Amino acid sequence: MKGLVLPALLIALAEVGARLHGPSDVIAPPSQVIVAFGEAIRNGSLMLATRDTLIAAFGGLTVGAIIGLALGVALGLSRTLDRVLELPVEVLRPIPSVAVIPVALIVLGFGYGLEIAIVAFACVWPMLIFARAAVAGVEPRLLEVARALKLSPWATVAKIVAPAALPRIFVAFRLAAGVALIVAVTVEIAVNPQGLGAALMTYGQALRPDLTLAFLVWVGIVGFALNQGLLLAEARLFGGRG
Repeated sequence: MKGLVLPALLIALAEVGARLHGPSDVIAPPSQVIVAFGEAIRNGSLMLATRDTLIAAFGGLTVGAIIGLALGVALGLSRTLDRVLELPVEVLRPIPSVAVIPVALIVLGFGYGLEIAIVAFACVWPMLIFARAAVAGVEPRLLEVARALKLSPWATVAKIVAPAALPRIFVAFRLAAGVALIVAVTVEIAVNPQGLGAALMTYGQALRPDLTLAFLVWVGIVGFALNQGLLLAEARLFGGRG
């Protein structure tokens, strides 16, 4: 409850400041933002934009997580493969996801495919790095047991590596989920005419600060809800190991 005091105070100050400043094309008082938020819900634009953004974010997150997890496990188990792929990984990893937009746009055009591809590119790296570190940190004696039992590579991963590394891998997934939402909205603002990012640009250019701020706050609420949901899942699945 105490955590709500400061936000409530800031909202009250924003309301007073905006009212004293008078009508403006660049800022709106919180009361108008709330009215605009209700308007966006009633006409369906908020839910439609949210649907488009979440489809792209979760699609890219799924693809990126699968690729990053597979590569991370492989690199964590094989020092030879880790050394071979070290240079390509370290060259590609620092590339900003928005820098991939021109190439992806040429190949895929506008739409979900463009956004999913760029989100996937951004999500691969946290999954790969965390999965590699988690697998490499598995107790060596457990792997010795797997070799003594002559387990196949698939059985070793399923019975030995996964239970030991999964809590840290889930942390990587939670971080990648946040990245997915950020990148999806960024791509929509930059080039893809759909979703919450495109709505932010449209209302900003239309000089509707109330709707612009309403959608901006909603992006934050969606991100907060996503993170809280994953934190709850992490606590339920792994308890203190998460």
